[in-house]
Amino acid sequence: MNTPPAPHRLSHALLAALACAATVPSIAAAQDGTVLTLGTVQARTTAERALPARSVFSSVDIIGGDLLQQQKVDHSWELLMNAPGVQVTQFKMGTDAGRFSFRGFNGEGRINAVKLLIDGIPSNDNAGGMPYLDAVFPLDISAIEIVRGTNDARYGLHAIAGDVNVLTRQGGNDGQLGVTVGSFGTRDIQVAKGFENGAWSQNYVIGWRSADGERDHADGTQRSFAGKWFYTDPEGRWRAGLTSRYYKNAALEAGYLSYAEVQANPHQSPDYARDDRSERETTQTALHLDGALGNDWSWNAKAYQNDYRNQRWVTFTAGGAQQERFNDETHRGLMLNTTWRPTTALTEFVLDAGVDGQWQDNTARRFSTVARERQATLRDWDFDLDTRGAYVQAVIRPTSALKIVPAYRVDHIGGDFHNMATTTRAPVYDYGLIKQPKLSVSYDLASTTVAYANWGRTFQIGSGNGAHRTQAGNLLPSINEGWETGLKWAPTRGLQTRAAYWEQRASDEVATILGVNGSVGSNEVGNVGKTLRRGWDAQLTWQANPHWRAWASYSRQKAVIQVPDPSAPSTRGRQIENVPNWLASAGVEYAPTPDWTFSAWGNGQGDYFVERTNTLGRYGGYALLNLSASYRLDARNQLALQLKNATDRFYVYAWYDTGSSGYSPGDGRALYLSWTREL
Repeated sequence: MNTPPAPHRLSHALLAALACAATVPSIAAAQDGTVLTLGTVQARTTAERALPARSVFSSVDIIGGDLLQQQKVDHSWELLMNAPGVQVTQFKMGTDAGRFSFRGFNGEGRINAVKLLIDGIPSNDNAGGMPYLDAVFPLDISAIEIVRGTNDARYGLHAIAGDVNVLTRQGGNDGQLGVTVGSFGTRDIQVAKGFENGAWSQNYVIGWRSADGERDHADGTQRSFAGKWFYTDPEGRWRAGLTSRYYKNAALEAGYLSYAEVQANPHQSPDYARDDRSERETTQTALHLDGALGNDWSWNAKAYQNDYRNQRWVTFTAGGAQQERFNDETHRGLMLNTTWRPTTALTEFVLDAGVDGQWQDNTARRFSTVARERQATLRDWDFDLDTRGAYVQAVIRPTSALKIVPAYRVDHIGGDFHNMATTTRAPVYDYGLIKQPKLSVSYDLASTTVAYANWGRTFQIGSGNGAHRTQAGNLLPSINEGWETGLKWAPTRGLQTRAAYWEQRASDEVATILGVNGSVGSNEVGNVGKTLRRGWDAQLTWQANPHWRAWASYSRQKAVIQVPDPSAPSTRGRQIENVPNWLASAGVEYAPTPDWTFSAWGNGQGDYFVERTNTLGRYGGYALLNLSASYRLDARNQLALQLKNATDRFYVYAWYDTGSSGYSPGDGRALYLSWTREL
């Protein structure tokens, strides 16, 4: 993976546009800068002192808790279907049911390109997957904050295309009880309650969800518990807290079908999957401390431990053998940040800096099995991956209209790999210091219009043994270099629109080989080559009045292999697998009276190629419509009826790997009844 030469431009076109913009006088921003907010975001009673993403970065979307808490979902990653430009991949297989992605990256697991955080705590597994997200039930979520692009300096590993921070309830004396029953034997109970008294605050969340699934052999039960305990100095100088979250999921796997089988009967489960199932357990524990030093300085610190254990018995095809796949990971981390807000002659000047480290202890084992009885060892790995990073960034406003955010981040990777089956060891590749300069600029053309542009670098390394020198030679990290330019227009209060064009290039992309069994000498990652991702986004949110709310987004994207791996010349100029060329979401909500609310929303995506030569056809496209009606019985009780996939649209998730393929049908029409009580 060779690092490309450093660029000497953001883009001549972008700089020219911003130079022209700088000649237009303006003193007002277009309703909260460049950020777009969908729904209502409640103020956190114990807000942290770090710079919020909305005040720093130029491509930020925030989804409010009022839209998220009312959704009926099987897994919390499905909530991102409402987010603009986000692709949600649905495997619907036991504990590994799906994930989300954006900016031309797919959710297959070959490249997990999004840094996930839960209340600011890193929440990816070693490969960049998102197993901890399922532990956050919708009733606990106060907002989801999405930063797309390569210009966020706060995070390093896995932040290839951006980051997502899931914010949960904190403080207050409010609470809710939610009970849902419906199609496919669904039963869902969630309780969230806060207690705040003087300097002390406590929050508790309990979740239990069980469903039979639309397909045969798809039963699953999920359990979650979360607690937060915070103390705030009565004079407001500091705050300390402990957070903890536990989750367990036990589920059967319905198995992948052939395309003919899924068309004939999407509810069936193939006989070869009768012994397939999976169990997942996650725990997150974190200490939080933040405070102020005088009027100008603030700081915050987090120390955390993430524990992830997943045991899966899976058979991918009728001709394949069952495997047991076992992962046990413990990640410990520390994050320190300080922010300086001095008084200067500038309209605004803020200096923000931070350091972070994560120490991973990972075990990955695979066995060939028959009816879940082990026959032979295929993989027995024990490996560490340690990351250390530091960043500095400034928010500079020479005038009230112009904001400049230069930033710089460096990361260093360490660790060792031990193949227990062969007793061989290997160090991490000598990646050196991974340097990532970044720049964001925005300018208020008028009180209703903001122009913005950003540029930055992120990086990618292999997962599993792919980050370790198990073969001769050394690799450099793959450098992802991206830029974006856009315009936000808010012509009247309540109406916000944003349009943007973006590109992202990888110097030497690698991807996990999903079908590899981990036998002696095998490598878990393979080279893709130099790649180019590009596209454009158009978004709109409109709160017309207290009775009406609407939103819509449309994204075009294309991910192309420009210079292929020498062993795969036929992939030159071809599209990367499982990346649809368009994504769309839209919704409207109408509340004719304080008691009644009616909603219609949906999302869709185009077909995608399933492999890199683009010769085996396209699959996976869909457009789904959902409807709901809710009625407030009294000040504390509400009933809601939701109809998911109202048109009963048939659609599938499709994959192809080393000569094999499989298809998993999406859920058909489903009806759910929910009762919510304020506590």
